[in-house]
Amino acid sequence: MQKNIMGWDIGGAHVKAALLNEAGEVLQVVQRSCPLWKGLAHLEHAIQAVLQVLQGPCDRHAVTMTGELADCFSGREQGVAAIIQTLRAQLGTANLLIFAGSKGFIGAEAVNQSDYLAIASANWIASAQLAAKYRERALFVDIGSTTADILLIEQHTLQAVGYSDYDRLVSAELVYTGIVRTAVMAVAQQAEFNGQSMGLMAEYFATMADVYRVTGDLNEAHDQNDSADGAEKTALASARRLSRMTGYEFTETDWPLWRAFAKTLKQQQKHKLRQACLRQMHRKASAEELGFIGAGVGRFLVKEIADELGLAYLDFSRLLSSSVAVGEIDAADCAPAVAVAYLAREVG
Repeated sequence: MQKNIMGWDIGGAHVKAALLNEAGEVLQVVQRSCPLWKGLAHLEHAIQAVLQVLQGPCDRHAVTMTGELADCFSGREQGVAAIIQTLRAQLGTANLLIFAGSKGFIGAEAVNQSDYLAIASANWIASAQLAAKYRERALFVDIGSTTADILLIEQHTLQAVGYSDYDRLVSAELVYTGIVRTAVMAVAQQAEFNGQSMGLMAEYFATMADVYRVTGDLNEAHDQNDSADGAEKTALASARRLSRMTGYEFTETDWPLWRAFAKTLKQQQKHKLRQACLRQMHRKASAEELGFIGAGVGRFLVKEIADELGLAYLDFSRLLSSSVAVGEIDAADCAPAVAVAYLAREVG
């Protein structure tokens, strides 16, 4: 009987899951909204929502996480412990593996407090380790709804400078910007608008999801979070929210103006990410044959950056020759969930 394994990436805003069969084929990829900062009940509901749409049996589960950062927890250790406890209650413990970064996988029942910080926010390690198995040299870039991971791979090995969130922010291997949840005011304080440079309002009027709805880059399947004002998530409503950043009165007839403004904000975010990519690339004497591997719902930006730099681009899903897209969510959208399942297949 074929044995399937489910990889889970438990985030603070989403739960992502990938079902693989024994041969390593991606059978299904699922993403569900999970506002974990509101409480563990939302995690329980998200897990059940995933299990309800499961298209095949599952014998084992492998888990990685970043949700321990949610501010419903007093700290990372409490968050890790609470998430594992919730997973054990929802999935059982007999075949539940927890990914602990450089420590590898630990059975859920064997995890102790000394493992918590290795488990915390280790999902990027899983993705990069899997990419390193298939590529000798690359810059692995995963741009998600909230953050971006930018990681150098050399000689089939992850060459990370930092491993904690603090160290990774210092090294710019973690850039806290994403294409859905990030507030526009966190990306731009100044912008070109209506033919002149101006300051923008530092208010939570709009998110980068508004920018990418207006530019047409945002896949509706990736748009699972509330808008800044709780109103509808159309391009027109997004343009109205963006207008509030400028103080300029909104009218529908000014659509070209709002589209140009959205493109300007996109360029500012892309410039920040490009600079972070160059910083990692400059750690090596030459970027020759380096190439980019793009993952995450914002990987269209990775491709654009690679194209601008004249470097090859490879989609994460292409690493997995047997990978299949299910609906509008695919393996590259949920790279850590896919990666942790792949890596766990090697565990006896």
